Amino acid sequence: MSVKGAEGGTEDEEEVARRGSSRLQRGGRWEVIAVTACKLTACVCGKAKMNAKAGPLELQVRGMLVLLCLGAVTLTCLLGLRSSPSAWSQGCPEEGPARPGGLGSRVDWDPRGREARRRHQRKDSCRLVLVESIPQDLRSVAGSPAAQPLAQAWMQLLDAARESVHVASFYWSLTGPDIGVNDSSSQPGEALLQKLQQLLDRNVSLAVATSTPTPAKNSTDLQVLESRGAQVRHVPMGKLTGGVLHSKFWVVDGRHIYVGSANMDWRSLTQVKELGAVIYNCSRLAQDLEKTFQTYWVLGTPRAVLPKRWPQNFSSHINRFQPLRDHFDGVPTTVYFSASPPSLCPHGRTRDLDALLAVMGAAREFLYASVMEYFPTTRFRHPASYWPVLDTALRVAAFSRGVRVRLLVSCWLNTDPRMFPFLRSLQALSNPAANVSMDVKVFIVPVGNHSNIPFSRVNHSKFMVTEKAAYIGTSNWSEDYFSSTSGVGLVVSQRASGAQPGVSTVQEQLRQLFERDWSSRYAVGLDGQAQGQDCVWQG
Repeated sequence: MSVKGAEGGTEDEEEVARRGSSRLQRGGRWEVIAVTACKLTACVCGKAKMNAKAGPLELQVRGMLVLLCLGAVTLTCLLGLRSSPSAWSQGCPEEGPARPGGLGSRVDWDPRGREARRRHQRKDSCRLVLVESIPQDLRSVAGSPAAQPLAQAWMQLLDAARESVHVASFYWSLTGPDIGVNDSSSQPGEALLQKLQQLLDRNVSLAVATSTPTPAKNSTDLQVLESRGAQVRHVPMGKLTGGVLHSKFWVVDGRHIYVGSANMDWRSLTQVKELGAVIYNCSRLAQDLEKTFQTYWVLGTPRAVLPKRWPQNFSSHINRFQPLRDHFDGVPTTVYFSASPPSLCPHGRTRDLDALLAVMGAAREFLYASVMEYFPTTRFRHPASYWPVLDTALRVAAFSRGVRVRLLVSCWLNTDPRMFPFLRSLQALSNPAANVSMDVKVFIVPVGNHSNIPFSRVNHSKFMVTEKAAYIGTSNWSEDYFSSTSGVGLVVSQRASGAQPGVSTVQEQLRQLFERDWSSRYAVGLDGQAQGQDCVWQG
C-alpha cells in the first residue's frame, strides 16, 4: 500500500516550552561544559583586552591570556559539538543539517533511566526468542516446531516495562469496532490496548511514531492513549520520501526489543500469520534501534524536513561490518539492525537492501525466504520500472553457487496476479541435472468462516534464513520498500559449535519454522496458480 500526502502531527505549546527549557539537560554534560566554558573564556578574554594604557609587559601577559582564551574556546566548543548537535545554537558553530521542526528533540526517558541503562548495560545477558502468530483454524501449522505466541510475548514485554515503551508502527487498529467487525478474535488486541492504558497509569511513558495518512481511518486507539498521557507523532513519509512508515518494532526501557512483521492490529494476533523476534536484556542493541526510532520521532514534528546529513548522535556503531558480538543464552552471536530507505540511514547504519544482499551472498548451502509479496519491479510508481536486484541475487545463489533456494510467497484475496510470471520465471531456472535448485510455492491461509474480516487470512511474514544467518524484516520484496518506505531488518548469526547441548541456533530454529510451513498443506506449487482469485481458498 502506498499512501501519499497529508500533514504531520501537532505539538502543543506546553511541549514546546518543555523542550526548550530542558534542552541543556538533554544535551548532556559536554554541552553544558561547552556553553559554560565559552561564556567564561569570552568574559576573561574581554577583560584581558581592556585598558589600552597598559605597559609592554602587561600587554605581553594579556596577549598570552588572549591566546589561551581562544584555545580554550576552540577546545570546549569542539568537545560540546562532538557530543551534542544542539550545541549549534549555543554559539559553537559546525557545518551540518538545519534542524527545522525540532530536529534533535528527542523523547525524554525517565530521569532515572540514564543511570539504570548504564547498570543494565553492565549486566546485559542478551536472549532472543522467535515469536509468531498463527491464524485461527490453521491447525496443521500450529504444531511443533512452533515459536512463542506473539500476543503472549507482547503482554510480557509490557509487564516488564518500568520506564518507557517506544513503538514504531504503520498504523493502529486494536479493536473490532475500528473496522466495523464484531468478532471474538479481536479480544487479544483489545486486551493489549487495555494493557497499554494500564502502562500509562503506572507512570511508564509511551511514545508512538506512526505513518500519516493512516489506512486505519476509523481507529481511535491513539486518541485514547494520548488522552491518558501517551506521546504520539504522525510522520508524513509520503511528503518526506514518497512512501510510508512501514516499520514495526518496540524498544522497552532501552533494553528489550520486538521487531517483526506484525502491525499494531488485532488481526495480527489472530487472523494474520506473522513472524518476529523479541530480544531481552540487550541494552546496547536496544539503544542502537532506539536511534532509528528517533529518526522517525524528529520527522514527526511540524514542518520537519529530511536533513542532508543526520547529526552524529543518530549515527550507529553497530552494522554489518562491525556487528555486536555477544553471547545470547551462551551461544556466540553476531547481530545488527538495518534500515530503509537510505535517506533514513544516518552514518554507520547498514541499509536494509545491503543487509539482505549480504545474507544472500554469503549462503553456500541453502537460502529459504518467506515474504508476503515478491516483485522485481517498482510497485507504487507509474509507469513501473524493472528492478532485478533481489531477483538476480537469488538466481546467482542457485545457479552460480549451487545453493538450494526456496521462496514461499503469500497468496490471498488481495494478491496482484501480475506477480505470478515473475515467480514462474524463477521456478523455470531449476534444473536438478545441472545442480540448480530453485523452488517456489505460494502459501494460502484458508478463509473458512472468517470472510467477514477484511484484510486478513494472509501470511504476512518477511524473513530469510541461510545456514549462516537469519534475517527478520518488516518490508515486502519490491523496489519501493527499499528506496522510499521505512523499514528495519534484524540480522543474526549464531555459531552452532558454541551452543550448549539442546540449544539450537536462531538459524536452525527459523529453518525449522520455514520447513514446517513449506511442507504443510497450505504451501502450494505454482501449477494451476495462474490467477489471483485462485488464492481464495475456503477449505
